[in-house]
Amino acid sequence: MLFKQLTDSWLSMPYHHDWLEKESRRLMAFYRNSKHPKGGFGALDIHGNLPVDAQPESMLTARMTHCFSIASLQGEPGAGDLAKWGIDALRGVLRDKEFGGWLDGIPEQTPDGRKQAYLHVFVTLAALSATLANIEGAQELLDEAKDIMDNRFWSDKEGRLQESFARDWKDPEAYRGGNSNMHATEMFVQLSDVTGESKWRQRALSIVTHIIHKHAKDNHYLLAEHFDENWQEWHDYNKDKPTDDFRPYGITPGHACEWARLLLHLEAALLRNNEHTPDWLLTDSKGLFETGLRYGWYVDGQPGLVYTHDWDKKPVTHNRLHWTVAESCSTAASLLKRTGDLTYERWYRTLWDYIANYLIDQKNGSWWHELDAENKPSSVVWSGKPDIYHAWQLTLNSRLPLAPTLGTAVKLGLDRL
Repeated sequence: MLFKQLTDSWLSMPYHHDWLEKESRRLMAFYRNSKHPKGGFGALDIHGNLPVDAQPESMLTARMTHCFSIASLQGEPGAGDLAKWGIDALRGVLRDKEFGGWLDGIPEQTPDGRKQAYLHVFVTLAALSATLANIEGAQELLDEAKDIMDNRFWSDKEGRLQESFARDWKDPEAYRGGNSNMHATEMFVQLSDVTGESKWRQRALSIVTHIIHKHAKDNHYLLAEHFDENWQEWHDYNKDKPTDDFRPYGITPGHACEWARLLLHLEAALLRNNEHTPDWLLTDSKGLFETGLRYGWYVDGQPGLVYTHDWDKKPVTHNRLHWTVAESCSTAASLLKRTGDLTYERWYRTLWDYIANYLIDQKNGSWWHELDAENKPSSVVWSGKPDIYHAWQLTLNSRLPLAPTLGTAVKLGLDRL
């Protein structure tokens, strides 16, 4: 990797690493408050308080468990106990004891919920990170989650994940999502590092071959987010829901940038394990990043990355979501490490400057999760400050090599300059 050779880059400056570490710790301290007395973790308000009517959420519990597990590996006092709190909830109060798997919250409170691939990806991620940190119960959770991914969601015929089922694993949804498969790509590469099983890397490669190298490349790297059950692009899906938090209408440029980073991690993982590594992984990564920022960044007269645009490349939802900038910044760092091209250094600094000037809430803590078109706090898509995942991982990914993946790299001590 080119990391040590980038002598004029922020990525090689001890001060910048120290700044990233301090921001990482600041974020971690804020989200300790998300521990829910019923088990797991709940969504915090803008002040970092758990509202009195908050309930444990399976997605937040999975993401927080992952983050606390990695923090435990770094030597964060108390993080291991918080990770165990999450593991216990995912094996206990949040688990569907009747049919297996997980719903959005406590099953008894969401009896008509569906089993979503997206959620199960993050439960598996939580389990594998906790396994790395030797959290009690994590291996048992990982075994169960892997089995569900294998036998419920993964389709050998499709070479991708199916999207969702009814609570009893019947009634498969006639929809396929790029978002769930994107996070599966991220998790599969990490899972292959932890288990040593090549099949997870190969599944990640299958996903990106279909969704990126076929569909996105054929669209000049405009990223199709939604598909029908036959994997035909569904361009008008949710046209009446432009601000949906997980399946918005149109194209999400932040996802194009996020996919771009994941292609680099997959490329590095394949090379590290002496497996066939297509040349197009780097080409497609560059194409996604360039297109995502060309049609998403500063396109309405104000700095920031719009949430969505349509297939005519016109903004739909102008609000800026914190995770889109975090992922784009992380990808700029990854492309810089991979190529040494100082174009990505400029983007890395530009995106961090935006984060520092607009998103970081120095008064209340954490980051604003959403800003409007004038870069003022908003809550059209997201309310409160429920999620540490993207922001906190940015503070780590900037300091880590492309391979091995995050948890394994931290365990090996590669997060130290």
